[in-house]
Amino acid sequence: MTSELLCLLGPTAVGKTEIAIQLAQRLNAEIVSVDSRQIYRQMDIGTAKPTAEEQRAARHHLIDCVDISEAFSVADYQSLVDVAITDIQNRGKRVLLVGGAGLYFRVIVDGLFEGPGADPSLRKRLETEAAQLGVDALHKQLQTCDPESADRIHPNNLVRVIRALEVYELTGTPMSELQQQWQPEKQRYPFIAFGLTMPRALLYRRIEQRVDVMLANGLIAEVELLLAAGYARDSVALQSFGYRELIAYLDGDCTYLEAISQLKQNTRRFAKRQLTWFRKDTRIEWLDRESTPDIVGAILGKVRSI
Repeated sequence: MTSELLCLLGPTAVGKTEIAIQLAQRLNAEIVSVDSRQIYRQMDIGTAKPTAEEQRAARHHLIDCVDISEAFSVADYQSLVDVAITDIQNRGKRVLLVGGAGLYFRVIVDGLFEGPGADPSLRKRLETEAAQLGVDALHKQLQTCDPESADRIHPNNLVRVIRALEVYELTGTPMSELQQQWQPEKQRYPFIAFGLTMPRALLYRRIEQRVDVMLANGLIAEVELLLAAGYARDSVALQSFGYRELIAYLDGDCTYLEAISQLKQNTRRFAKRQLTWFRKDTRIEWLDRESTPDIVGAILGKVRSI
C-alpha cells in the first residue's frame, strides 16, 4: 500500500468511470468520487452516477451521502473525503480519486482557498443592495464580473454571492480565477494525477449521446419523482444542469426540444470549463483517449515505475 493518491481527472463524458474501475481492480484501490453532484442521493441518471454493477466492481466513496435538501459546502466535502481517505489507507488499500470537479480536487490536495479578508463596510453595502434590489440583482452582478462563480453559486445563496463579489471588488480578479491560481503552503497529500482528454468534436458528440441515453433511461421521470417528493425547484442540487432544464420544461416554460437543446449546450459548456480549470494545473499529466489505445496500461506503467 502506498500513501500516494492516484487521481484520474477530466471532463464529463470522457470515460473516466470505465478506466477507473479497471485501475481499481488492478491496483487494489477504492474509488473516491470527485464530483459535486454525485454526492446527492436520488440524483442518479442526471449525474451519470456509477451504476450498481459498476459500484460492485469497485468500491466507491462520496456517492449518495447528502440529501438534496441539505446545505453542503466545499468544506463539508473536504471533511468527508479526509475520513474516506484515512479509512481506505488504514485498510491497506490504495486511494483512487476520480472525477471532474476541479475545485473539489484542489480542496483535497491543496486545501481550502482563503482569499482576502472580509471587508465589513463592503459587505454591509452589498447586503443593503440585496435588501433593496433583491438577491437576483446581486447574482446578475456576479454573472457580469465572474460568470464561472455565478454558474456554481445558486442565486439564493446570498452569503456566497456576496463573498464572490467581495473578492472581486477587493482584488479586481474573479474568485474563480484566484481559486485556480492559489498556491498552498503545503500540499495536503502526495499524489500523481492523470487527465483524460480527446478531440473536442468527439467529446461533444459523446456528451450529446450521453444526454440521449439519460433520457432513454428515464431522466424526465427521475426529475418528476424529485419534484413530487417535495424537493424545492430552486435548491442548489436541482438547479444544476441536467435538472434545471427539464424542470423548466415540466413547468411549461419551454418546449421539450428547447429543453434538450439547452441541456446539451449547458453540458458542453460545463465540459469546456472543466478542461480550462484542469489545464491550468501543471501537475496533471494528460492522456488522449484517441492517441493512447491502452490508457490503463499507460497509467499502470507510470505508476509502477515511480
